[in-house]
Amino acid sequence: MKKIDLHIHTIPTISDSHFDFSLDTFKKYVSEARLDAVAITNHDLFDGYQFRLIQEELDIAVFPGIEINVDKGHVLIIGNASELDDFEVRAGLVSNCITKSGDSISVHKLKEIFGDLGKYLVIPHYEKAPPITGDTLASLLPYVCAGEVDSPKKFVRAMKDAKQLTPVLFSDSRMKNGLVTWSTRQTFVDCGTPTIGALKTCLKDKAKVALSERDGNKLWQVFNDGQTISTGLNVLVGARSSGKTHTLNEISKYTEKVKYIEQFQLVQQDDAAYERDFRSNIEKRRSAFVDQYLSGFKRVLEDVIDVSLSTNDRDVGKYVESLIRAAEDADRKDAFSKASLFDEVDFPIGNTKTLHDLIESVKQVIENIEFRSVIEKHVEIASLKSLACELIELFRSRNLENDKRKLVNSLVKDIKQGLKVRTASVQVEDVDLYRVAMDTRRVQRFTQIVGLLKKETVVFEETVQGFRIEAKREPYGGAGELKTASGLKTAFGDAFRKYDSPYEFLQELLTNEALSRSNLYKLFVKIGYKILNREGFEVSGGERSEFRLLQEIADAQNFDILLIDEPESSFDNLFLRSDVNKILKAIAESMPVVVVTHNNTVGASVGADYLLHTRRELEGGKIVYRIYSGYPTDAMLTSVDGKSINSHEVLLDSLEAGVIAYEGRRKMYEAIKN
Repeated sequence: MKKIDLHIHTIPTISDSHFDFSLDTFKKYVSEARLDAVAITNHDLFDGYQFRLIQEELDIAVFPGIEINVDKGHVLIIGNASELDDFEVRAGLVSNCITKSGDSISVHKLKEIFGDLGKYLVIPHYEKAPPITGDTLASLLPYVCAGEVDSPKKFVRAMKDAKQLTPVLFSDSRMKNGLVTWSTRQTFVDCGTPTIGALKTCLKDKAKVALSERDGNKLWQVFNDGQTISTGLNVLVGARSSGKTHTLNEISKYTEKVKYIEQFQLVQQDDAAYERDFRSNIEKRRSAFVDQYLSGFKRVLEDVIDVSLSTNDRDVGKYVESLIRAAEDADRKDAFSKASLFDEVDFPIGNTKTLHDLIESVKQVIENIEFRSVIEKHVEIASLKSLACELIELFRSRNLENDKRKLVNSLVKDIKQGLKVRTASVQVEDVDLYRVAMDTRRVQRFTQIVGLLKKETVVFEETVQGFRIEAKREPYGGAGELKTASGLKTAFGDAFRKYDSPYEFLQELLTNEALSRSNLYKLFVKIGYKILNREGFEVSGGERSEFRLLQEIADAQNFDILLIDEPESSFDNLFLRSDVNKILKAIAESMPVVVVTHNNTVGASVGADYLLHTRRELEGGKIVYRIYSGYPTDAMLTSVDGKSINSHEVLLDSLEAGVIAYEGRRKMYEAIKN
């Protein structure tokens, strides 16, 4: 098999931070990573002169390439070295189009520049940011041979899914001065001489692409020295101070998007502080639920937040007073006060927000790619487009009508002002009685809704590995709780005294300049959380730690690798065997997991896919930390430098405190049983 890295940068561009290219670094990387083929793929740029220098110095296949920003996503276009002059000209056309950060070209322009894309290796960012997706990917698919991903997890996931492209894992490295640690992201392909044609054929066949040369996608290289680990569940054992935690730290350093649960991280220390942290952690994790649950109330609040009943009362009072005075002066009206516009009222201005939101909703349905097949089953896209056009026309028409009304209102206001200064007659004050009545009704409904929200009830339940999370809706119990909910150091005593009168409470909150208007909806009703154990009681301190561990492990699905350092230091064997082992095994089906342990409940029972053993050894008067590895069924574990040790002895020493202790315990348990 050939080891390839077709995504390497040698020139800083507008899409990069600056670096100084080093040919010596590049040569060392190719040698130590044992590469058979590379491609030079700078952002929207190809330097033919530099490429030829590199090609002369490397004794492997070197392909000319370019990483192009296409419709905000990135795609690699890699050509034949035999057509270097032609590739350089075409790449230059790309550079002419992309001259500043954020620029991109369309797929149509890409085809126009390169002509027949079938001549090239076309590899889009797939499970890697910024990705090529949607219609852009669909347009490129006839020419695409593989999709670039950014982790072994995503590589294996794409391999298992027949609908996904063949994945490739490349370093995306900058060959710069001072670089001493190489990326271990490379891909093996089962081909002979690595030419563009041969690579294209291999990359279109998932059976010919792998993460490792001998073990397919079961293992992947994690360190520069060639050390591999499983893409599934790894158990790391060893004596105290043999380098286990150091190994985890190194894995964390070499890989990206790591979930690392360190030793004792979740153990309860200070009761009060732990309780606060625990509840804060739960609330943060489920803040999206609170936002969604209270979203309807937030809209109600937004509808009433600018209503001022006191202002309305004053306006109505002025209107009635001016009406009475105008009636008393009716017999003394002059030519100015008798003019039709003297007591004219403004045209009402219509609200187009609902129509605007409807247009956006229809637009979202039309543009949705993910559920396009389901949408087209029930609605014709052409009909939706016609609906959108008609709604847009109506929106424009109503906006035009509103603009006309605003202009007329402005003119009438000026005329009325002119008439008013020329007469002694009383002018009736303007007031929109309909708006005043609606504002009063809004406040009444707001008060009713808040009253209903304050009734205690369970609004959410979720089960996590036997624990139950219960969210309860209830009123706030005091000013202190309001302060905690706001997250601000501000007093709520005056506001809480009006808590039972929702509108007055709102007005008091609005006087506090420290409060954001957009978050006021959270201060009317409290969403409190309880964590219940399997018996339905609130969890104890130890159970809180167990729950947090399960939560942390479950959250690892959002990362590319999970590392756990000695979970047995914090939890009992029953919990480890029944809960932790089960969830670890499940997660390892979809991503690499590394667990450091001394405990046979984890190490021997979890069903590891790969075994790692760290050992501190003395060689030539110097201490050497060495990693031995192999499958659990292997008789011997080996190191990358060819040394080996007996795996049976390793497991007994690491998990059972040695064969003598193991035999002693076994006999004791047999005696008790008999």
